[in-house]
Amino acid sequence: MAYNPKDYYFRKAKTENYAARSAFKLEEIDQRFKILKPGQKILDLGAAPGSWSQYAAKKIGNLGKVLGIDLQRITVKLPNAVFIQADLRDMRLEEVIIKHGFTPPFDVVMSDMAPKTTGIRVTDQARSLELCELALETANRFLKPRGSFIAKLFHSDDFESFRSKLRQTFEKVEVLRPKSTRKESKEIFLIGISFVEPKKSLTGDLDT
Repeated sequence: MAYNPKDYYFRKAKTENYAARSAFKLEEIDQRFKILKPGQKILDLGAAPGSWSQYAAKKIGNLGKVLGIDLQRITVKLPNAVFIQADLRDMRLEEVIIKHGFTPPFDVVMSDMAPKTTGIRVTDQARSLELCELALETANRFLKPRGSFIAKLFHSDDFESFRSKLRQTFEKVEVLRPKSTRKESKEIFLIGISFVEPKKSLTGDLDT
């Protein structure tokens, strides 16, 4: 069947005023694993166009706060969210975060980041893994103990190795392919629950 951009979840997103249908993926993850709670501080990586932040902002309420980061400008306006254009690879990222009124650590670090697809499966999978690794590195820097992590991955032979990495720093790791995922999509979501802060190497850990 030909791809239909105006499918059920597209129309549902329009009806509920979400920036994109991807909000329903986060909704299902949250309903299944109870990630988002009132008063939390959320770091949304690759936040454009803003639908994950919209859903999270609603769940955490007025006492909570969302910081969305993306290379692209985000135009969504939310009373309990701040959006900034920044590169996660910038080693001054903590300064940037603090400058915008946030003090790490965060209760949840979540990433819906995806590469610009080339149509070459192996290339797209490798770039997706790189973004997941970047999201995990960011979580290791800014996630509070017992916090939660969500990341989208294009399923590949590297799936098990990335899940094993998560198991080194989270007490529980779950996997979900939300119902709102398009049938032709290879994306899958990994959820890390109850973060255990990695121990710092005395000699300096240069591994990525």
